[in-house]
Amino acid sequence: MTATDIGAAGSPILTQEGLAQFQEDGFTVVRSLFAHDEIDRLCGEFAALHAAGPVPGHFEPRAAVPGAAADPLAAYPRVMHPHEVNPLALRFLLDARLREVLESLFGEEVLAAQSMFYFKPPGARGQALHQDNFYLRVEPGTCVAAWVACDVIDRDNGGLEVVPGTHRMDVFCPEEADPDVSFAREYVPPPPGLTPVPVDLEPGDVLFFNGSLVHGSEPNRSGDRFRRSFIGHYVGRSAERIDRHYRTLTMDAERVPLPLSEGGGPCGTEFAPRGPH
Repeated sequence: MTATDIGAAGSPILTQEGLAQFQEDGFTVVRSLFAHDEIDRLCGEFAALHAAGPVPGHFEPRAAVPGAAADPLAAYPRVMHPHEVNPLALRFLLDARLREVLESLFGEEVLAAQSMFYFKPPGARGQALHQDNFYLRVEPGTCVAAWVACDVIDRDNGGLEVVPGTHRMDVFCPEEADPDVSFAREYVPPPPGLTPVPVDLEPGDVLFFNGSLVHGSEPNRSGDRFRRSFIGHYVGRSAERIDRHYRTLTMDAERVPLPLSEGGGPCGTEFAPRGPH
């Protein structure tokens, strides 16, 4: 199925089964929402961005620390808010197919709040289990992520894990993560009786999940495979406040500032660069 086949003849992109899974488990996957050629173009844009060097405030690679263990994320850090500097990233963030699914999930008009691109090269650390709304602090309600797979994504190269059912819970106070396996500081242990579930994806698949859903990823242990992904975070039009690190837009690219909430931060507070051992 290609992207143009999805939703053909007036049928909705998100099935009733997909909506029911989102409501029950806190996540759902729409397969092949983007065609492979669309994903190839997106990855080409970010390869060019990486080759061109730093983009202050958005993409800032670091030099290797002498005497320290090699960190692949120094050369390939995530790109923050790429839609503000790249027209194709903006088109992906505001894509009409994403909009249709998101409006079904929210039950109202949506606003885009953030974009990110992860390279996650071989050997890169993952991100410990966490909740997105710990950072976005959307009030009232929560955010929803649209996580676009840009490679074959599985256990070997550090695919996502989700903890179904945690979307019904409050935002937890996180513990400190293990810096040997997570680039971000926050860690939310799975609540008693609940277990992380892996979500394997193909290029063009999109994982949608609730901002309170506990999720994360292990390191990329593949040795030779990147785990690239493009992520958008969205809020309902009825949201009244959001953390200062997020800049909301309508899906027609009109800036809509929201009053600020307190206590949030960038999506994943990174550990300081490692010094010599």
